[in-house]
Amino acid sequence: MTKIEENTMQEFVDVVRRLRRECPWDKVQTNRSIRHYTIEEVFELAEAIDQEKWDDVKGELGDILLNVLLHAQIAEDEGKFTLVEMIEAETKKMIERHPHVFGNVDAETPEQVKVNWERIKTEAGRESIFDGIPVAFPALARAYKIQDRAARVGFDWGKAEEVWEKVEEELDELKEVAGGENDRRKEEEFGDLLFSLVNYARHIGVNPESSLRMATQKFQNRFLYIEDELDKKNISLHDATLDQMNELWEKSKGKE
Repeated sequence: MTKIEENTMQEFVDVVRRLRRECPWDKVQTNRSIRHYTIEEVFELAEAIDQEKWDDVKGELGDILLNVLLHAQIAEDEGKFTLVEMIEAETKKMIERHPHVFGNVDAETPEQVKVNWERIKTEAGRESIFDGIPVAFPALARAYKIQDRAARVGFDWGKAEEVWEKVEEELDELKEVAGGENDRRKEEEFGDLLFSLVNYARHIGVNPESSLRMATQKFQNRFLYIEDELDKKNISLHDATLDQMNELWEKSKGKE
């Protein structure tokens, strides 16, 4: 880190500390009271990255850094830990978990790095390979993470084609119960299908959470086009026919 970078970072830290001393809002915050702001900033960063709006990415990263520093300052004010202690602990952890960089362990591929990472965390006293995966994660992201953890210790399908066979099997099972009255069974089979699709996505190198977010945004953009075009024709969305909307839907795809 250059001297300019050190000075810039120190100025930012000083700003956060002054806010905690002098701003009526910042003074009363706790780690719990600002946690939802932190979560929101992460989602806003993800959206900016997906849209490749790099000025927005820069801003959102800054907001996340602000949240990190504010959380650390609150913890320091309450005697839990200091910013320096947090950074020292993270630095130590990164060195310990990258022995292929800072030690003499071989790891030539990203997959080998993942395997080593899981072994190190297990040796450090983790009770389960799933420790550290929050229950509050979005469902698709949690399914992906759990499957990935299991795969790192060798519990995985061999090929993507095998996973697709499982997807088709789960789809057939869902079709069998879809027309019935057992809502619990429908929910269970639909969940199994989603879980299998997440597994297939992982095997073909697709992140299901990002993929669904992109598909949802694409749908929204196309439907907004329908709304705009209907508005130009003074047709209410509620009065438009399905044929009219489908025609505009097809036109919207040509605008992408």
